[in-house]
Amino acid sequence: MKSHFLITLFTFTVFMVHAQSAKEFTQKGRELIDKRDYMEAILNLNKAIEVDSKYSVAYFLRGNLKEKFEDLHGAMKDYNTAIETNVKYTEAFFARGNVKMRLQDYYGAIADFSSAIAINENYVEAYFNRGKAKQLLMAYEDAINDVTKIIQINPKSIDAYYMRGILRIDFGDLKNGCLDLSKAGELGDLKAYEIIKEKCNTKTTGN
Repeated sequence: MKSHFLITLFTFTVFMVHAQSAKEFTQKGRELIDKRDYMEAILNLNKAIEVDSKYSVAYFLRGNLKEKFEDLHGAMKDYNTAIETNVKYTEAFFARGNVKMRLQDYYGAIADFSSAIAINENYVEAYFNRGKAKQLLMAYEDAINDVTKIIQINPKSIDAYYMRGILRIDFGDLKNGCLDLSKAGELGDLKAYEIIKEKCNTKTTGN
């Protein structure tokens, strides 16, 4: 009985040391990323994964670095593992969606951004990028709905007003699109006025 207890205690202690070590290697990797010492950061993140193959943060950060150096498929693989080891990893869904955007997999990107939003319904960046993906698929009405949600969350989002303005104009709603661009300009986006000059000062019929 005593022997069984000691074995259990030893196993638990080893597990805790390994988990802590993985965390320490990952934290060191994060600090090295901040210092732009990317090769050493990768080595530390690799070590974290060696110590604990299910430490999702290490995979996520390593995926960030791979993406930075244009290894998109390597980044995708790390984001996949981060999500497999933590199914609620909002940032990993978002990051994987961004990789899919770069690979022009817009439907896949939308699915990942939607997963991020399902976990965090106020994830502004996920709404914004999902709106961009829908824009590229010419699903303008759905894209407008995503950007409108951002404005509901943050009524002073300059980028959201600007993007919704462009989307509404592309969708054929010139008046409201121009009003959105005007709001973006009012909030400080001077390039909105260039679009207003180009798109909004032509003679139209109706209201």
